[in-house]
Amino acid sequence: MAFLWSSKRFTTPNLLSLPKYSSASLPPSIFDHHHSIPTQIPNGPSETHKFAFHTAQPRPTPDAEAICRILSTTRGFTVDASLAAVSAKPSPELVLEVLNRLSNAGVLALSFFRWAEKQSEFKYTTEAFHALIEGLGKIRQFKMIWTLVNGMKQRKLLTSETFALVARRYARARKAKEAIETFEKMEQYGLKPHASDFNRLVDVLCKSKCVEEAHEVFDKMRHLRLDPDIKSYTILLEGWSQQQNLIKVNEVCREMEDKGFQLDVVAYGIIMNAYCKAKKFDDAIGLYHEMKAKGLRPSPHVYCTLIKGLGSHKRLDEALEFFEVSKASGFAPEAPTYNAVVGAYCWSLRMDDAYRMVGEMKKCGIGPNSRTFDIILHHLIEGRRVEEACSVFQRMSGEFGCKASVTTYEIMVRMLCNEERLDMAVAVWDEMKGKGILPGMHLFSTLVCALCHESKLDEACKYFQEMLDVGIRPPAKMFSTLKEALVDARMEHIAMHFAMKIDKLRKSPLVA
Repeated sequence: MAFLWSSKRFTTPNLLSLPKYSSASLPPSIFDHHHSIPTQIPNGPSETHKFAFHTAQPRPTPDAEAICRILSTTRGFTVDASLAAVSAKPSPELVLEVLNRLSNAGVLALSFFRWAEKQSEFKYTTEAFHALIEGLGKIRQFKMIWTLVNGMKQRKLLTSETFALVARRYARARKAKEAIETFEKMEQYGLKPHASDFNRLVDVLCKSKCVEEAHEVFDKMRHLRLDPDIKSYTILLEGWSQQQNLIKVNEVCREMEDKGFQLDVVAYGIIMNAYCKAKKFDDAIGLYHEMKAKGLRPSPHVYCTLIKGLGSHKRLDEALEFFEVSKASGFAPEAPTYNAVVGAYCWSLRMDDAYRMVGEMKKCGIGPNSRTFDIILHHLIEGRRVEEACSVFQRMSGEFGCKASVTTYEIMVRMLCNEERLDMAVAVWDEMKGKGILPGMHLFSTLVCALCHESKLDEACKYFQEMLDVGIRPPAKMFSTLKEALVDARMEHIAMHFAMKIDKLRKSPLVA
């Protein structure tokens, strides 16, 4: 069934034309107020264990940005034609960067990958396959993912990290059984699982809130004669901590000690975080003193945890005391710690001090980063300080040269939609797309639902169609909102058309 979209479009104002916020809370020079920072010495690891699932994104390049701009306005079946005029050679670095940028658009990522394969300069790499698997996993195209895994096997590019990545996508899709089965297939592909591989599996299950299944895998390690190590216990400890299950946290701690493992700084940090999440701040502080009494030096991550926890509960003075202690402890300044202080000031509605910390971060050379501004914008929006939020958003990229992330754009679009400033929301959306950043499901949902509520159904359908084109399955609530609006407007045929497309998307997996 074919139908035409209306040619009507919004007027998309330039956000830079907005007046600068000039109240006392945000004078033009507010970000330039600094406090001196004492000389610090380099610090050791400040975070808990991390598993990198594919190579970190390279520095942004104009070629990748240009390709993503082209692809963001291209239907999948015309990718070859759209990229025909691209002069950039598909080097491994360029291919990886584009695939990472297209992580929210799995169908486009696959189309680009197939285009790149046909170019004479193209070379297959493990990292590129991993980036593509990540994008396809987000839209649950697991059949296609296993086609890629088989292709990697033929080219001898498989690693244990490949199976960790596939398992993570299954776990995120609430398919814990399939995630576990993925690891069980490793030997079929010529890879022997080691304790580190089981740690990865436990980690992906915990991070996807499948902690009970993770604990079962943890117990299974012994049956395979793979003894859990300190990292195994730490991962499980963090899983139960994120669930705020203090009973299980304490059980794992006791088992650790029974097996001869002493709680280290990382473990203490995780337990403190569990108590902070449960709003048992005095217990968290008690653990801090217990750790110091044992001769363990608190890490920046420990201080960050306490600052963030206390700050979020408006125990600002105590949070700032820990910040001062952290600065006096000999650690170099770190962005996460400063971001925690920014958040603490925001929770107490001391925005001048939050801006001052941004200036301090700039002076120290540690930021600010997109996370810093996401924190500030969140609190400004919660306080309905819309004009100020718009001003901060502008200065973020202009004055500070800090590139907004998809999360930043999501915050701004949601705010503008809630304030019924849809022209401005679309302007932000267009700016994002112009920079080659593709929206995810939640951002599409926010804009489409807002357009429906304003009875701007032509535009709502346009963005809904765009979401389907990149292979994103709409949430049931989102489609219900669109369908109801279309039916009320006597556009049942369009609602039926979309229902058929969604059904096809659900039943028709991608093919090689």
